[in-house]
Amino acid sequence: MSQTQSKSKRRRPLPPRNSWWVQATSFLLLLLVVAVLAYLLTPAQTLPEPALITAAPTPTAQENSAPTPTPDGTVASFDLSPLHTPADLAGLEPERAQADAAQASPLAFPRAVIATETPAATVGQPPVYTYEVINAYPHDPEAFTQGLVFDGETLYEGTGLYGRSSLRRVDLASGQVLQQVALEPDYFGEGITVWGDRIIQLTWQSRRGFVYDKTTFERLSDFTYPTEGWGITHDGRRLIVSDGSATLYLWNPATFTPVDSVDVYDISGPVVRLNELEYINGEVWANIWQTDRIARIDPVTGQVLGWIDLTGLLTPEERAASDVLNGIAYMPESDRLFVTGKLWPKLFEIRVVPAS
Repeated sequence: MSQTQSKSKRRRPLPPRNSWWVQATSFLLLLLVVAVLAYLLTPAQTLPEPALITAAPTPTAQENSAPTPTPDGTVASFDLSPLHTPADLAGLEPERAQADAAQASPLAFPRAVIATETPAATVGQPPVYTYEVINAYPHDPEAFTQGLVFDGETLYEGTGLYGRSSLRRVDLASGQVLQQVALEPDYFGEGITVWGDRIIQLTWQSRRGFVYDKTTFERLSDFTYPTEGWGITHDGRRLIVSDGSATLYLWNPATFTPVDSVDVYDISGPVVRLNELEYINGEVWANIWQTDRIARIDPVTGQVLGWIDLTGLLTPEERAASDVLNGIAYMPESDRLFVTGKLWPKLFEIRVVPAS
């Protein structure tokens, strides 16, 4: 063997100096390709849908909210049935209530049907009612009527004017005064109401009330109050009193102290000069002094539910010698309604009907 061949067998060629860098780069590129392929081949994850955000419910109108007209200028309507359960109907079975509601009523709406309350914010112009005369009875034309109330079929009347004020028991059919007690000359008698076996009578500016035995008319006690006294009635739990303003005051019947009050309003604003009062089937009915109108009032909210226009009860000749409408009396047992006025010669039994 030649020397040249011997050398070629013993010596091998050296690898390039940068071969390690090429291998590393190739490996990294391979990893990158694998990563890209893995990303592209992986299914996309479905994200959960965002939760829907619902608006909070609109708060209901507060009971004493001021009345506002409907946006389009139309009059909002509302049920004409009493809003609150009267004390004498609280325990009626449904069948009894339905039977009572089916009976004809002088009030132009079922007395035993209790409707849901109408929010004050939706009140429109209160409906106006008129009347039909069922009967007319004699009434003392010298009686300056300030209070009128039935206890069963017994009619009591409170009269006013200084030196002429009294508490009376009156025969409905004849108008005859059956029993009477006079107030001292310096007291101007006002509204009356029957509370149990007592009769409560207010006075005008003296701010003093009297409590009588219902049977004997013996004066049992007296009390004072912070406002003028005009009308008084009760809901079976509290006395309800007016003072000629737009406010009804709720009194504790045991102490004759105010415990609450409610302002009376219709769509036009406060209703002032609330006078003689009567509680009828969950509502307070109020004469408005110097008008021929009676307001039907929700005693909880103060909202006027309707107006009763009694214009024309007296003839022009009778009206000339009389004073204003004042006196509302209701007989719940027979569902009869009576009205009169100061120095009126007649007491009327009426039926309330929708105005045409």
